[in-house]
Amino acid sequence: MANSTPVIYSDYSDCPRFLREFLYYMQTIKGLSVRTVEAYFIDLNLFFRFIIQKRNNSIDNDTINDISIVNFDLDALSTISQSDVLDFLYFTMNKRGNSAASRARKLSSLRGFFKYMTKKTHQLDNNPCDNIELPQNKKRLPKYLSLEQCIELLSSIETSFTSRDYCIVMLFLNCGMRLSELVGIDIKDIRGDTLRIIGKGNKERTVYLNRGCLNAIEDYLKERNAIVSPASEPALFISKKLKTRLSARGVQKIIENCLKLAGLDGQGFSTHKLRHTAATLMHRSGGADMLALKEILGHEHVSTTEIYTHLSDEALMKAAKSSPLSSFKKPKKKAEDISTAEEE
Repeated sequence: MANSTPVIYSDYSDCPRFLREFLYYMQTIKGLSVRTVEAYFIDLNLFFRFIIQKRNNSIDNDTINDISIVNFDLDALSTISQSDVLDFLYFTMNKRGNSAASRARKLSSLRGFFKYMTKKTHQLDNNPCDNIELPQNKKRLPKYLSLEQCIELLSSIETSFTSRDYCIVMLFLNCGMRLSELVGIDIKDIRGDTLRIIGKGNKERTVYLNRGCLNAIEDYLKERNAIVSPASEPALFISKKLKTRLSARGVQKIIENCLKLAGLDGQGFSTHKLRHTAATLMHRSGGADMLALKEILGHEHVSTTEIYTHLSDEALMKAAKSSPLSSFKKPKKKAEDISTAEEE
């Protein structure tokens, strides 16, 4: 059953036909979200602009965004080589300051596009992305809030719509949902102690609500339903002023404000870090295993879930101390043993 949240699709009228068809294919056939397809468009749009500039021997980061790609045709596309792709990745690093992760995303977009053009539609014979490895990305421990910081965050929420903002934070910290998933929740998706969520690729999953979440939802709905009827606005989380569904940016602003009230602003926390915090707390405190976390978080592969199970310094220390050799001390040799060893 699809979510009732209205989705606005771009017509990509400023794209050449083959690119527009690829983007439509990713939306309608592959089922990617609007945001993901928009990311493909941004990456490919920049790439074609770069190629246009390169063919004119005038790579200029200040003017590249002013170039139109609407007349980029298949003949021009067929001339793109592996060297062009590597030059583009160098440009994004050297001129635009893109990190390894950002460059990897751009290369993934190019790979998807050229695979479609060669393997799916056979409009091209050669894939210029073949044998190009993804940029190496240094793995870092994902950032998350400690249990004490979570308690401080929840205890500090006093806003113009406290019950709503408290409920939002509670769901993020307890259910581990994505920002887009929280924004898309309708009141009817709450069924007893479960919550129906529509995740990536329009995939549906069920999340169980603990007592803290149920209490927060109950308190919020008393105020929310007095503002606007669920019959006229089905969204769970609404704007108090507009009386319509909260936007993703609106939720981000709420989280930023709540973090500031708790003295946790400026530390790199965000809505996604709250999702990571939920997974970390469930794994450590509740003992949730990989498969359970995979289902809760809506991951397609368990390998993705593994980043949420990093060990704390305390856990690493405890593991080191648990070694049966942790208390071993080298016995001191007697003087005669030392002299005998030296003679040998």
